[in-house]
Amino acid sequence: MLSSSPLTAGVTLLIVLLMFGTGFAVGKGRHKYGVQAPAVTGHPVFERLYRVQMNTLEWAVMMLPCLWLSAAYVSDAIAAALGGVWLFGRIWYAIGYAQDPARRAGGFTVGALAFGALGLVAGGGVLLHLIGAMK
Repeated sequence: MLSSSPLTAGVTLLIVLLMFGTGFAVGKGRHKYGVQAPAVTGHPVFERLYRVQMNTLEWAVMMLPCLWLSAAYVSDAIAAALGGVWLFGRIWYAIGYAQDPARRAGGFTVGALAFGALGLVAGGGVLLHLIGAMK
């Protein structure tokens, strides 16, 4: 059975690729800066890479359900567009934070706003279906 949300599926795969990339960067950072597992502190650049990975995972856990609820109850295109904005924000955040913690705010804000919009779209779509306004 094919999904009726191919755009959202594509964005989801890109988000998975981002999560893989942040994990890969942490592994590479461990090697480059000599931070042996299970330590999560050491060189400041490693610590930033680790925080990017953890923060991205923390937000993805909340964002992905909202993404798919938006696709299921409102629109594949709207969900994918907002998911793409979130992805852009997270990439901006990751690059900025890895270079200098002071540069993380712009990307973080874009991602947080996209998440908020997804939450509102998802919640609104579910609510409208519950009250029978949308079918």
